[in-house]
Amino acid sequence: MTDETTTDPTPPDDGTADVTERLGYRLKRAAAALRGAMDGALREHGLTVPQYACLELLDQRPGLSNAELARGTFVTRQSMNVVLRGLQDAGLITRAPTADHGRALPAHLTEDGHRRLTAARTAVYAIDQQMTDAVPPKRLAALLADLNRMAETLGG
Repeated sequence: MTDETTTDPTPPDDGTADVTERLGYRLKRAAAALRGAMDGALREHGLTVPQYACLELLDQRPGLSNAELARGTFVTRQSMNVVLRGLQDAGLITRAPTADHGRALPAHLTEDGHRRLTAARTAVYAIDQQMTDAVPPKRLAALLADLNRMAETLGG
């Protein structure tokens, strides 16, 4: 008699035993390809991916704090401090020297920041379009919904 509560540590041979056939591997591969393409395109504009993402967020929602920008760009607060210092040193953002309330120092794009973002955005959107064009139009909405559900399932 076997105990039905014990599980076989060997996964069933369902055609996914090869790690390169796993969903997570495929997502990571696509994310790495996207990051590589963005790194190359943004380098021509003197930006990194986190810097670009920060500029995009500040364009949409001026005055975000370090913590809000870190969450929105998927980096730590410490990393965002480095990103913000670099953008400020380059004259692309401004931050008040002291906080009006609490410890948050809201950030805003400068005119140079807006110009750099506009130029970089064209390159990034072209990469996004190239990736989007690889998906049949009739499947795109379902793919986007599936990606959202996957992220929500994992708490993201």
